[in-house]
Amino acid sequence: MTYKTYGFTEQQVMVRDSVLKLLADVLPPQTIEELEAQDAYPMEAYQALAKAGWLALPFEEAFGGADASHKDLAAFIEATAFHHPGVTSAFMTTCIYAAMYIQYHGDMGLKEEFLPPIIAGQRRMAVAYTEPHCGSDAAGIRTRAVRDGGDYRISGQKVYITNAHQADYLVVTAKTLPDGGHRGISLFIVDTRSPGVTIRPMNAMGRRTSLPNEVFFDDVRVPERYLLGGENQGWKKLMRGLNLERVLLGAASCGQCLKIIDIARDWAKERQAFGRTITEYQAIAHKFAEMQMMTETARLHTYQAAQMLDEGIDAVLEASMAKVIATENNFKVADLGVQIMGGAGYMEGPMSRLFRDARVGPIGGGSSEIMRNVIARLMGL
Repeated sequence: MTYKTYGFTEQQVMVRDSVLKLLADVLPPQTIEELEAQDAYPMEAYQALAKAGWLALPFEEAFGGADASHKDLAAFIEATAFHHPGVTSAFMTTCIYAAMYIQYHGDMGLKEEFLPPIIAGQRRMAVAYTEPHCGSDAAGIRTRAVRDGGDYRISGQKVYITNAHQADYLVVTAKTLPDGGHRGISLFIVDTRSPGVTIRPMNAMGRRTSLPNEVFFDDVRVPERYLLGGENQGWKKLMRGLNLERVLLGAASCGQCLKIIDIARDWAKERQAFGRTITEYQAIAHKFAEMQMMTETARLHTYQAAQMLDEGIDAVLEASMAKVIATENNFKVADLGVQIMGGAGYMEGPMSRLFRDARVGPIGGGSSEIMRNVIARLMGL
């Protein structure tokens, strides 16, 4: 295994080893391939993580959480992504993307209502930002929320919403001040069972066990208590937690890189050409060297950013760089893995699946282009 643990604390090594053992038991390779073929959510693995207490990692101790450090979370996410990226997406959509907004911005009543059942694996969530005509430009959303007595009514459409089809609730961005730009956005918790909510899974290139979805809101009634953080305060609320998201997306890409190297190396050491294993040829050995260098570069940036966040530093620059480097290197490593395996890599199987899975990295969670804008701005440009 290429999975080095230098720089890890004893606790982070324990996190990695425990998670990998649990997932190996409940989600063996054959089951992964079956779930992928069926576009099926990894429910058994998700519930196993919940039963073992892993869903508690990012949450406050007052609600049953573990209040884990950023480095602990990165080690956990790297391990889940090493085993299967679909498990990582299942965890991230509920426990990081959606539930963190409740932890950061919900009142005591909302926290008590949502956080314990999330930690127990009894309630799943997703976040609905993107719309058909706007992605990175969050201020351009057209979904509307209009007051109606003590409630709101939401109408609009979202798209590419990961795991919405598995979610009990969504955190939704909507305009409460139509011409207010950033200042007109509010955040709402929406029950997916509400009349007027329609969710349709989409046919994505990869990540087949955590599908994206179209979501339609047709005059959906939402109680006022499900407004998160105040009316027209959504933009500032959206900014909270971006560093954590970017670091964990970087960690997920690192885990996938490590798995790709293992798969390619195990295959290449058995493959012979002209009487020698192909790893004896410099052209192949150098590809592995490139893969290892890109992987460890991504890991160094990711864990450095996590360490800075644990020290209380607002590491926007470092988290943004980690996200770009890790996700882009993930796709490059996957491309080399396919090339090394040739036809075997191109056929349906773990390598071609990881190649497809890697492609979303530079797009989702803040595209590489947007991240480069952030980095350049922080350079004073």
